[in-house]
Amino acid sequence: MLEALIFVVFPFCMLFAAISDMLSMTIANRVSVLLVVVFALVAPLTGMEWAAYGWHFAAGALVLAVTFGLFAMGGMGGGDAKLLAATAVWMGLNIQLVEYLVVSTLIGGLLTIAILLYRKSPLAVMTGRNPFLRHFAEESVGIPYGIALGLGGLLTYPDSPLMVWALARLAS
Repeated sequence: MLEALIFVVFPFCMLFAAISDMLSMTIANRVSVLLVVVFALVAPLTGMEWAAYGWHFAAGALVLAVTFGLFAMGGMGGGDAKLLAATAVWMGLNIQLVEYLVVSTLIGGLLTIAILLYRKSPLAVMTGRNPFLRHFAEESVGIPYGIALGLGGLLTYPDSPLMVWALARLAS
């Protein structure tokens, strides 16, 4: 049962956040809340030491402090900040968090370049009314960074502490 939660909840939340941000430029609070609550309930049941458990929440608090500052300055959306912090709780204060941040940043950079090129192309005028593409075409709208955060999470999740634990349980 624990393994199923570990295999399903995090990837589902990453996909939901990416698709939601792509379609509506919002990431619902319930995504971040679900991630934190499930981690809080599941991690102790995996045998995670209390010190490690605390460090996972410290990672989330640290990331939230930094991303909230970026949000306050207008450099990031609130949903992105909360999703980053919730993901940091799952990754922990270790190399997996760094890997997630680097991968998400690289994907986000490529996504930003692609969207900016699309906005300058004639294709944006022709497809700007398409519900799927309208947020990409509007220059007044920001970049749906939740796409990069979701993809980064999916790509780096196999190395996260809970996923490593769940895979080891299945292998034994």
